[in-house]
Amino acid sequence: MTTIRTIQRLLLCFMLCVFCTGPAAAQHPVRLAIAGITHGHSDWIYNRKLKGDIEIVGIYETNTDRIREFRERYQLPAALFFSDLGRMLDQVKPAGVMAFGPINEHIAVVRSAAPRRIHVMVEKPLATSYKDALEIESLAKRYGIRVLTNFETSWYSSNQYVKSCYQEGKLGRLRKVLVNDGHEGPWAMNRHFVSWLTDPVKNGGGALTDFGCYGANLMTWLMDGQRPLSVTAITHQNRPDRYPKVEDEATIILQYPETQCVIQASWSWTFSRKDLEAYGTKGYVIAADRTTVKSRFDGALPETTRVLEPRPAPFEDPFAVFAGVIRGVLKQEPDDLYGLPVNITTVEILDAARASAKSGKTIYLKPRLAAAQTGNAENR
Repeated sequence: MTTIRTIQRLLLCFMLCVFCTGPAAAQHPVRLAIAGITHGHSDWIYNRKLKGDIEIVGIYETNTDRIREFRERYQLPAALFFSDLGRMLDQVKPAGVMAFGPINEHIAVVRSAAPRRIHVMVEKPLATSYKDALEIESLAKRYGIRVLTNFETSWYSSNQYVKSCYQEGKLGRLRKVLVNDGHEGPWAMNRHFVSWLTDPVKNGGGALTDFGCYGANLMTWLMDGQRPLSVTAITHQNRPDRYPKVEDEATIILQYPETQCVIQASWSWTFSRKDLEAYGTKGYVIAADRTTVKSRFDGALPETTRVLEPRPAPFEDPFAVFAGVIRGVLKQEPDDLYGLPVNITTVEILDAARASAKSGKTIYLKPRLAAAQTGNAENR
C-alpha cells in the first residue's frame, strides 16, 4: 500500500510539474514600452482583457495633460512615465516598443529602438512619407528588428475570406476593387488626438492619410505586394470651418495592368464604415463588416450572405500578435498585413495620392529601385 501511495504522489507531482511548466507558465510576459499615448487607440492597451502575455514597463510622453488623464484613468504610478525616449529604452530595456503618437514621429521611434535591437509596432500608417518608410526599412534590416503596422482591418475574417476566394480562383481574374473607410469625422475624439490628426505635418494629411491607408494596405496585400502602375487622387474640404488645414474627403484610384482599385476615404460618412468589394471575371465578394460577407459566383443564382467566425487568437489582438512575433512563435507571411513590405508600398501610394491631389495629375510610380534612391513618386 505504501508503495502504491508513493507512486501516486510521484505521479501527481509529475502532472503538476507538467501543468506548471507548460507554454503559458514557462513564458514570461513580453516586456513592452509605449512611445506616445495621444493616439485614441492607446487606451486599448489597458482596456484589453488581461492575458499575462505582455507587461508594460515604461511609457514615454511629453504631453503633461495627457499623462495626468492617463494616470488617473488607469491608476498608474508616476515611475512608469518618462519624458525622454532614449532614457526610457535604456532603463527599462523592453523587448518591443509600441508607438501611439503622431504619425510623423514613428521614424524617431524606430531611430531610437532599432540600434538597441528593440522591435517596434506602430499605429497605421507606417509613416507620413515614403522617404521615412524607406529609412525605417533600412534600419529594420540593418539591426535585425521587426517593424509592424497595426490596422484594425487586419483583424477581419471577412477580408481573409475575400483573399482566399481570389487565391482559390473563385473570382477569376480580378478587375475592380472598392474600399470604403471612414466615419463622421474626428472632431468628437479626445482633444490631444484631434490636435495632431488634423495637422498636415504630424498626420501627413487628413482623411486621405487617416482612412486612405486602409485601402492602400488591403489592396497591396490582396495583390500579393504588387505596386500599382499609377495613382490618381482628388481631395476636398467639406468642412473647412472644422478642418481648416486638411481634407475631409478623398478618392484614390489605383491602376494595375488589369485591375483598378477605388479607395473612398472620408470624414463625412453618415456612419462609420470599413468595407471592401472585390469583383472578378467569375464572381464577386463583398466584405460588409468584420465577419459578414456577401458573394455571388453564378449568374443564375442569387447573392448569398454568410456570417463568419472571428479570426482565431491571436489575430484579433494586435498586442498578442506583436508579442507572438517577438517571441518567434508567430510567423508572418512575406506580404503580411502587418509587415514592412506591404506597408512601405502603402506609404508610397499615399505619397503619390497627395502629389496627385495637389497637382491635379495622375502620378506614375517609378520602378522600385529608382524610387528607393529618391524616396519619391514622380509624374512622368
